[in-house]
Amino acid sequence: MSMTPGGPSSGPDYLDASGPGASAPADDNKKRLIALGAIVVGGAVVAGGAWAATSFFATGAQPAEALPASTVAYLSVDLDPSGGQKIEAVRTLRKFPAFTDHVDIETDDDLRERLFEEVTSSGECEGLDYADDVEPWLGSRAAMAVLDLGEEEPTAVGVVQVSDGDRADEGMATLVEACGGASDAETGGWVVDGDWMVVAETEEIAQQVVDATDDGTLADDAAFGQWTGEAGDGGFMSMYVAKSAAKYLEDAAGMTGLLGGPMALAPAPDDAPAGASFDEDCLADATTAEEIDACFVAPEESADGSSDEALPEEGSEELPPELQQMIDDFDGAAATVRFDDGAVEVEYAVSNYQEDLTRFLTSEEGVDMVSDLPEDTVAALGFSLSEGWAQGLLDYVKTLAPDEAATIDDQVAQFETETGLSFPEDVETLLGEGVTVSVGSGIDPDAITNGGPQEVPAGIKVKGDAEEIQAVLDKISAVAGPEAEEYLQVTEGDGYAVLALQDDYRAELESESGLGDSAVYSDVIDGDAQTVLFVDFDADDDWLVRLTEDEPELSDNLRPLSSFGISGWVEDDVVHGMVKLTTD
Repeated sequence: MSMTPGGPSSGPDYLDASGPGASAPADDNKKRLIALGAIVVGGAVVAGGAWAATSFFATGAQPAEALPASTVAYLSVDLDPSGGQKIEAVRTLRKFPAFTDHVDIETDDDLRERLFEEVTSSGECEGLDYADDVEPWLGSRAAMAVLDLGEEEPTAVGVVQVSDGDRADEGMATLVEACGGASDAETGGWVVDGDWMVVAETEEIAQQVVDATDDGTLADDAAFGQWTGEAGDGGFMSMYVAKSAAKYLEDAAGMTGLLGGPMALAPAPDDAPAGASFDEDCLADATTAEEIDACFVAPEESADGSSDEALPEEGSEELPPELQQMIDDFDGAAATVRFDDGAVEVEYAVSNYQEDLTRFLTSEEGVDMVSDLPEDTVAALGFSLSEGWAQGLLDYVKTLAPDEAATIDDQVAQFETETGLSFPEDVETLLGEGVTVSVGSGIDPDAITNGGPQEVPAGIKVKGDAEEIQAVLDKISAVAGPEAEEYLQVTEGDGYAVLALQDDYRAELESESGLGDSAVYSDVIDGDAQTVLFVDFDADDDWLVRLTEDEPELSDNLRPLSSFGISGWVEDDVVHGMVKLTTD
């Protein structure tokens, strides 16, 4: 688990070899330092994946206090061994047999010790004892971060909370010795500063990070506070991306040549003649460096031997103005993962850097329509589309590929010719002001298999004129054929056009009901939502359990699920989202 900008190939070379240790083969050192890195820093992130569900963010000192305001991206995890929220998380996860069988954590377990045991179970770090060598100094909180330290590339570091600074220094030396660090090797470095240890590729870099906090910490940075606040209450894991990350996105976009293909700006091979250029058709199939080199072709030379074409300079290609504008408009993002009362949820907030699209999704009409669906609804999707959305989407696609605008127009014209539909008029009529797609109770796999689509309790409601919508569907039926025509007939119900596969379910959709007033819905859907996806696992006699009853192990692990929801909404300049899963 590399912490360096070079990625995994760089290796976890971030521990100082100042402590005693006998020389060891390079491969052995690498293996052992991987284990060591996981224990001290990366382990917190491993916990965020395999162990994330067992820990919680707690009040008190946080790793952001040990990082400078120039932090570009941040991921923190809390392994508080006695946190009350941790107990709630473990109780929730123990409802699933697979978790108990493979992890089997009790509410009073020290998660740090369990992680230590997992990492060292392969036999690395022989002689290392958690109670003697790690527990006396290792705190509960850790983070990984990417910083801008004024270099061409961002710098990756780790931050670990320590309960005893002196013992932390000694403990790290012990870890290096036990895990095979050679005293004459470049194994990275660390610096202990107060209640925190900064771990980096070298000790000098770690010290740079500590020194940079003198000019302000991430915890005190206004943008960090704003975005983490937008992401709601704290949880066991917190993530943050600063506006300055757009700088690296811009560089990456420029280097990959979004307009000319991923290798359009690749450097010429060393032996390429002056003025050589790429064969674009060749590049389309090239996947290796050798194949890319082979795609360079010599320029045609004039009578005096000079080249008619110069090789483009690397990075000379400019980004499309609209893409550049999106990058400039990105102001930051944050997310939080938390457990609460038998539920796990992820809440996020991102700056509204795609306003040309999100402005069409701000109505709550579609969500109101979902609220009026039958209370025994199994699943539903609801959204709204403001007038002009289809043309707006087309214009947006053209801005991302301006050189393809004429081709896109030709494709739209071909679509109109082949379908008889008018774009964007007919498409916008078809989806109206709001749409719900839903599945009701009465799912019978045998009936569906033997009887066909008309046995599926599924349907669509559209806020719009039923006659106009039927006229558009008739055009589609003419192309699709008589087999589809019977399924493309709408009825009108209280201002909505209703399209359903099953007559009984159609009747349910034609009238309003009370899904939005049910606890199972409100538990997972945010009250501010403008777009929703909802699933009720308990509905229709535990429909998912019924459908998987032939696989008992899978069925048993699905049984605890209660409901699932995704909510999205735009507020001012922020795009919000909530993903939530509840259990029985």
